[in-house]
Amino acid sequence: MHTSTGFSDSKSHYLILDGLRGVAAIMVVMFHLLETFSLGNNHHQIINHGYLAVDFFFALSGFVIGYAYDDRWGKMTLGNFFKRRLIRLHPMIIIGMLIGGATFYLQGGHFFPGIPDVPVGRMLLVMFIGMTLIPVSKSMDVRGWEEMHPLNGPAWSLFFEYIANLLYALIFRHLSTKVLSVLVAIAALALTHLAVTRGDVIGGWSIDSLQLQIGFTRLMFPFLAGLLLSRIVKPGTIHNAFLWSSLLLAVVFSVPRLGGTDHQWINGLYVAFSIIVIFPLVVYIGASGTLKGKKTIAVSQFLGDISYPLYITHFPLNLMFMAWVGNNQVSLADALPMAFGALIASIVLAYASFRLFDVPVRNWLTKKVLSKKG
Repeated sequence: MHTSTGFSDSKSHYLILDGLRGVAAIMVVMFHLLETFSLGNNHHQIINHGYLAVDFFFALSGFVIGYAYDDRWGKMTLGNFFKRRLIRLHPMIIIGMLIGGATFYLQGGHFFPGIPDVPVGRMLLVMFIGMTLIPVSKSMDVRGWEEMHPLNGPAWSLFFEYIANLLYALIFRHLSTKVLSVLVAIAALALTHLAVTRGDVIGGWSIDSLQLQIGFTRLMFPFLAGLLLSRIVKPGTIHNAFLWSSLLLAVVFSVPRLGGTDHQWINGLYVAFSIIVIFPLVVYIGASGTLKGKKTIAVSQFLGDISYPLYITHFPLNLMFMAWVGNNQVSLADALPMAFGALIASIVLAYASFRLFDVPVRNWLTKKVLSKKG
């Protein structure tokens, strides 16, 4: 673990879990960049299950929130909890929307032919609404994918993260371990049903009944399982935990789609097994290890620092890459150097956002909004 530099009374962090969040975020960026060459065909997607990083993030969130807050409620109010979560999450949401707005008109062409015709005022309205994380309806879509956050698609998962925080503070923290275990079991069944019947759990980013169902189903099991894990499992001692857990994540994300078009339920079973069994195992392994050596600690801490900024800022750059590929009809082989450049640029942008905006703004808000005892 290492001591947080966020709030004055923060508990020590599980440094390996922070690093794993960064590993997953990098895999998401790679998944999205390579998705350019398989749009509309999930069977040909490279790093096929990279989208499951979102489900892993939900599991990490449940575990970390349970660890950080379960024993504080005698000293902490609801208002204080919500302030802490807003300070932690919302500054980067604003930056992500700004980047999405600033690069929007550079994303038009082959994949998004309607972008040049979108009035600037309409784009700015969508951007400012997005900064509040309030979803926009399909009638306000400016891209064509019917996303709740068209300027920065991945923000959909932060919308559900906020809902998870709200449910935790109002309901989940009051539940006994037995009741929580029952809910975890029910959520596992719902997730398995979704995965097997659809072949995957892709979705959750639009405001309609099906997409909301997918989003809530993807949220409930991993978040509740992470919360349960934080209460009932005492981390052990696992050597090379960061290495093994990182490799396990990379393998899960990289497995090709299974079963073909005729037996999609096979892939659904794999997805359900990954979320229900492997991700809690990865969290346990990560929580059970220690890091040795200054370089290893520095790498893990760097990955932890960039993890959330990378996830919430990379997609507009990815859409610019998509536009370049589509407008110039660039093959995968020829595009790889540019894809690598886009990955590096995304990491640099994430680190700059973290150092120059996220940390200063959070420190300022902490001093202004929270009491010294908060």
